[in-house]
Amino acid sequence: MELLERLNPTIQELTAAVEQEAKRRPEVLRLMTHPGVGPLTALAFVLIIGTPTRFRCGKQIGSYVGLIPSEDSSGGRQRLGHISKQGNSLLRFLLVEAAQAAVRSHPDWRRRYRNLAIRRQRNIAKAAMGRRLGVCLYWMWRRGWEYPQLVKFGSHAGELGTGDGVR
Repeated sequence: MELLERLNPTIQELTAAVEQEAKRRPEVLRLMTHPGVGPLTALAFVLIIGTPTRFRCGKQIGSYVGLIPSEDSSGGRQRLGHISKQGNSLLRFLLVEAAQAAVRSHPDWRRRYRNLAIRRQRNIAKAAMGRRLGVCLYWMWRRGWEYPQLVKFGSHAGELGTGDGVR
């Protein structure tokens, strides 16, 4: 019991330090507007990625973090396996956990997760949602947007009256 009592102030101090550092960085505050993303995930994303201009597109974030399927292909046949797990394991863990929090709190994320979980397995759907969250955070950071702006910009493919697609 003594050990637990000594650890709790340390955890509280560390949490306060993370929150204080997050408040000093505008890009972290911007990323925290996304559902499920707290100060720890946003700060880790910013510190580990470094600068968003390192990557040309959002797909490279998934590859950098290791949330893409490994591939074993030959003879014109493509075989996709487990996620590659290349990159920072802490950021990969935080993205998947934050994506699960977004699934619990946001109806659009819940719908996407359920559709994936029906077609695939739940653990595959969780990894896919973590990759999606990483890409969303990347674009929010790169463009200087908050979450409502990202949703407003989102994909309007197939919607009538958007001027995109076939009428």
